[in-house]
Amino acid sequence: MLDPKFESLLQVVKHKNYTKAAQALNLTQPAVTQHIKQLEKELKIKIFNRSKRDLIITPEGVILIKYARRIKALYQQLDNAISDQKRQTKSLIIGITHTAESNKVTEAIARYCSLNPGIRIKIITEDITKLYDKLNTYEIDLAITEGGRISRKYKMIPLDTDSLVVVLSPTHHLSKQLSVTFEDIKKEPMIFRLPTSGTRNLFVNELKNKNYSISDLNVILEVDNIATIKDLVERQIGVSILPRSVCFEEVKKNQLKVLPLEGFSLIRETNVVFLDDFDYIKVVNEIIKTYNEMNLR
Repeated sequence: MLDPKFESLLQVVKHKNYTKAAQALNLTQPAVTQHIKQLEKELKIKIFNRSKRDLIITPEGVILIKYARRIKALYQQLDNAISDQKRQTKSLIIGITHTAESNKVTEAIARYCSLNPGIRIKIITEDITKLYDKLNTYEIDLAITEGGRISRKYKMIPLDTDSLVVVLSPTHHLSKQLSVTFEDIKKEPMIFRLPTSGTRNLFVNELKNKNYSISDLNVILEVDNIATIKDLVERQIGVSILPRSVCFEEVKKNQLKVLPLEGFSLIRETNVVFLDDFDYIKVVNEIIKTYNEMNLR
């Protein structure tokens, strides 16, 4: 059983309040306070500093919270592994970025599960920074992310190679061109992903390589949801930069038009990333095979 002191700590961090943490745990507020004090006494540290409105986590507290999350996740994985062994099943938690959620990755995972009844997969969607954080604390088993270079502590299997393109309405005045220039899009209202998006960061880095900046563009809106961006572009509210793969269906239906941006190298890699002790490489390879078979149709 997971140490209840860790549960109390994580709930206090989540709610930033002892009383709300106690309510979530069905405990009294003094009981939660006592758990925190016991941790501080055992480890000879101070976890929180109090301000008038908030709890400020100390540097030692940050370390403790990271390991508490890891311990909780490992305990949950232990419980799942024992249950899987008894039922002869396999359970995985896969983290994917919002961009990956919008293309065929999720469908490939669903198809794989439907063909393999003994597989149970839970998908969570986060930005790329949070996914790596959850991977480090064992809260997810693997991540599907964009980007080429990763830390040596991770293993990586390539899933796909894509490119960023300028996305606009088929009735937009630029849609008849074979490509667009940076000067072309400087004049247009732009709708972008949030700054935490790997897709946006790829574009921003390429802008820097060309001695440009995101501030050179007329950014009117930042949205986390790709479906919302595509809908706004289709309605001619703005123009966007998105991976070609997430626009495939809309282009086929003539709802969107995609064009390359002249002089820019916007190749985007999608990879399956996991830690060295990950056990289900065969499952990953089979999901990748399903994904590739879908793309050949």
